Amino acid sequence: MKIALIGYGKMGKAIEEIALSKGHEIILKINDENLADLNTTNLEQCDVAIEFTNPESAIENMKSCIDAGVPVVCGSTGWVAKQAEIIQYCKDKNGSLLFSSNFSIGVNIFFELNKKLAQLMSHQKEYTVAIEEIHHTQKKDAPSGTAISLAQQIIDKRDDIDNWVLNSIPTAEEINITSKRIDPAPGTHHVKYTSEIDDVEIIHTAHSRKGFAAGALTAAEFVFGKNGVFTMSDVLKTL
Repeated sequence: MKIALIGYGKMGKAIEEIALSKGHEIILKINDENLADLNTTNLEQCDVAIEFTNPESAIENMKSCIDAGVPVVCGSTGWVAKQAEIIQYCKDKNGSLLFSSNFSIGVNIFFELNKKLAQLMSHQKEYTVAIEEIHHTQKKDAPSGTAISLAQQIIDKRDDIDNWVLNSIPTAEEINITSKRIDPAPGTHHVKYTSEIDDVEIIHTAHSRKGFAAGALTAAEFVFGKNGVFTMSDVLKTL
């Protein structure tokens, strides 16, 4: 595949390394110094785009790819408030979009475990649930998109919890998410159910960015040649 990397920081470079080792080409690299190169003419030379920037630019970057007819994989987080907007935009344009709060295969398996555990614990009201996430100090959003996904998965399985709060004392209807920023942590997510009798917990710890980069490339390989809106759940079904 001919790939556009929109966002050429540490993650973009990690994706590039894996992509080249698998025989793909990187023909467009976008960073803060060449934003003008993110245009239709250049995008049309690409088979797929992988977008890892920030919440402020992600929406317009995705729209640019969709307008150019290029499938786009978005790994930026923090834009969940505009999720419905970009999904509808993609559908209206008959485009191709795959987004996820986390592209690690391990994390997406962790998501499935979280949903199953939430279902099992939904009637065990003596347990309180909390989430903790730890990332490096350069991460721009808090809580992480992954932590928000974990919280929403739990909320979807409960009739007594309807919201999450950040670094606060929660009410009975809320889940507290504790966000910590510690270098050089690439990412740890911890879901813990606590009672007077015992604790039940699941943890995912990333050791490097390679898992995220490899997952993003797998997502790009999946979405190439397809139309529609997809998530990593769709990718997992093919692995």
